[in-house]
Amino acid sequence: MPEMPDISRVTSRAGAEDLIGSVLSGMRELEAALGAETAQVRVGRIRDGLASEAKKGELAARYLRGLEAVKANAVALARFAPEAVDGLRAAHAGFGRTVEENRIVLATARAVSEELIKSLSEEITRASRPMTYGPATGLGRSAPAAAPLVVSRSL
Repeated sequence: MPEMPDISRVTSRAGAEDLIGSVLSGMRELEAALGAETAQVRVGRIRDGLASEAKKGELAARYLRGLEAVKANAVALARFAPEAVDGLRAAHAGFGRTVEENRIVLATARAVSEELIKSLSEEITRASRPMTYGPATGLGRSAPAAAPLVVSRSL
């Protein structure tokens, strides 16, 4: 993966186009990683979908460094390569939709997982209660406590 060029100041059209091209490249790589993760999680392969967290983190960091460089050189980029800036804006809007779709799929997977764990816990608790008629307190003894359910909160 090409590293983000260290451009402290854009002083030419070529420099502006290089910076924007590098940011677009990083955005496309991150978008592909998010798309792959979304596709895997959507079909229930959560472990496979989340397997490339380190790579996704590196790509996100690279993209954010690129955006910082774009912000620092906004005036020069607008002067030297206004059409490239417009292309970057359009690409960023599409990228935002991909990020939002990924966020929704991950939130849905988390909610479903939490609901499954809650249902399982309730079922275990219900199965461990004694089957009697009338209120449980009328027997003069309390129902045995259910064994605790241990849950990992990380996906």
